Amino acid sequence: MGRFGLTLHPDKTRLLPFWRPPKSQQGGKGPATFDFVGFTFYWARSRKGNWWMTCKTRRASLRRAKKSIYDGCRRHRHLSIQEQHAALYRRLRGHFNYFGVSGNYNSMMRLVEATKRSGYKWLCRRSQRTRLHWERFTDMLRWWPLPRPRITVRIWDG
Repeated sequence: MGRFGLTLHPDKTRLLPFWRPPKSQQGGKGPATFDFVGFTFYWARSRKGNWWMTCKTRRASLRRAKKSIYDGCRRHRHLSIQEQHAALYRRLRGHFNYFGVSGNYNSMMRLVEATKRSGYKWLCRRSQRTRLHWERFTDMLRWWPLPRPRITVRIWDG
């Protein structure tokens, strides 16, 4: 790094005890977690009971994505349903393309559920009459479904 004129900031750099927990440890968590490029890396148990490193969307990144979708639904609620759906589809697809790594499916599903709630709320606010009920909204989602989260990159097999 010194060859390129880069240095480490002493307040932002530290060593963490990020080793695999002993197999004899039955419960609890691993020794530490760390955030890197929008993901939180941590130790978890596999179905077979072994410890393995996995990742999920960083809490701040997920909160920012939810807020962005919420604001987009609010700002564009006057558009047609097809245009709103196309915009939400693009946002979610872009998020899934970046955060769609193995072990992160639950975080992506949380974003889809938050998108449904935001879309429903702001579609209900288009009129003083409450004509849109949750059943009708789920019917709309059958016509214009949101993208399903999918793993686009397998970091490790496990």
